[in-house]
Amino acid sequence: MPATTEVKAKPSQADALSSLQSLLVTVVIAVFVITFIVQAFQIPSESMENTLLIGDYLLVDKQRYGGGGFWDLFMPYRQVQRGDVIVFRYPVHPTQHFVKRVVGMPGDRVRLINRQVYVNGHPLQEPYVRYSSRMHDAFRDEFPRLDLPVPGLEGGWWLEMKKLVEDGELIIPQGNYFVLGDNRDESLDSRYWGFVPQENVIGRPLLIYWSVRSADRDMPVSPTPGDKLTHFAYSATHLFQMTRWDRTFRVVR
Repeated sequence: MPATTEVKAKPSQADALSSLQSLLVTVVIAVFVITFIVQAFQIPSESMENTLLIGDYLLVDKQRYGGGGFWDLFMPYRQVQRGDVIVFRYPVHPTQHFVKRVVGMPGDRVRLINRQVYVNGHPLQEPYVRYSSRMHDAFRDEFPRLDLPVPGLEGGWWLEMKKLVEDGELIIPQGNYFVLGDNRDESLDSRYWGFVPQENVIGRPLLIYWSVRSADRDMPVSPTPGDKLTHFAYSATHLFQMTRWDRTFRVVR
């Protein structure tokens, strides 16, 4: 009886085309989600402690506040509200992204007296605020002050602020927000560079999808400055220990 030879069927051109189409659809959906719905951000500074820590990785809802177009009338968007944590393009350098908390709304009158924020004459209740310094700063803690030029203060903002202060209160123009970091003593915010225009708002953080401590805090021997290979090797082998599991998938409030 003649031996039979088993011939393996090659993937057909139709199967290859179908796989390619599936891949393209996945890529298109991923690009759409990243571009229009959510975006990932990393917290690089301590300005929002303890709400957000250095090493927190966020998913930001870019559709929270709508796009200001016709479709906003039919979608469940809402306006920015006082107390919201927002991600925005830094007005001084729009290529940079900042995250702060909205304290003042358009038309509000804002001032700080001995670190206490007052909005329209009423003290603002802020259980999330942290003060990391015992040193009193006349400009930072008694804002607005027009008699104290401060290092790091934007010159354009210094001139604009003088026109917007009335009876010791800063009046917020329409279409703008006054934002502060939760870590008030370590935050470069509206006190130093001005308002956030509404069109600069990108969205609102949804949750912390991952959080990791700095490798420098855990390494038994401090590496030399610029020793990136040592940092990478340690981080790769101690990723589980460095992860802040109690912050993973935490909703941002």
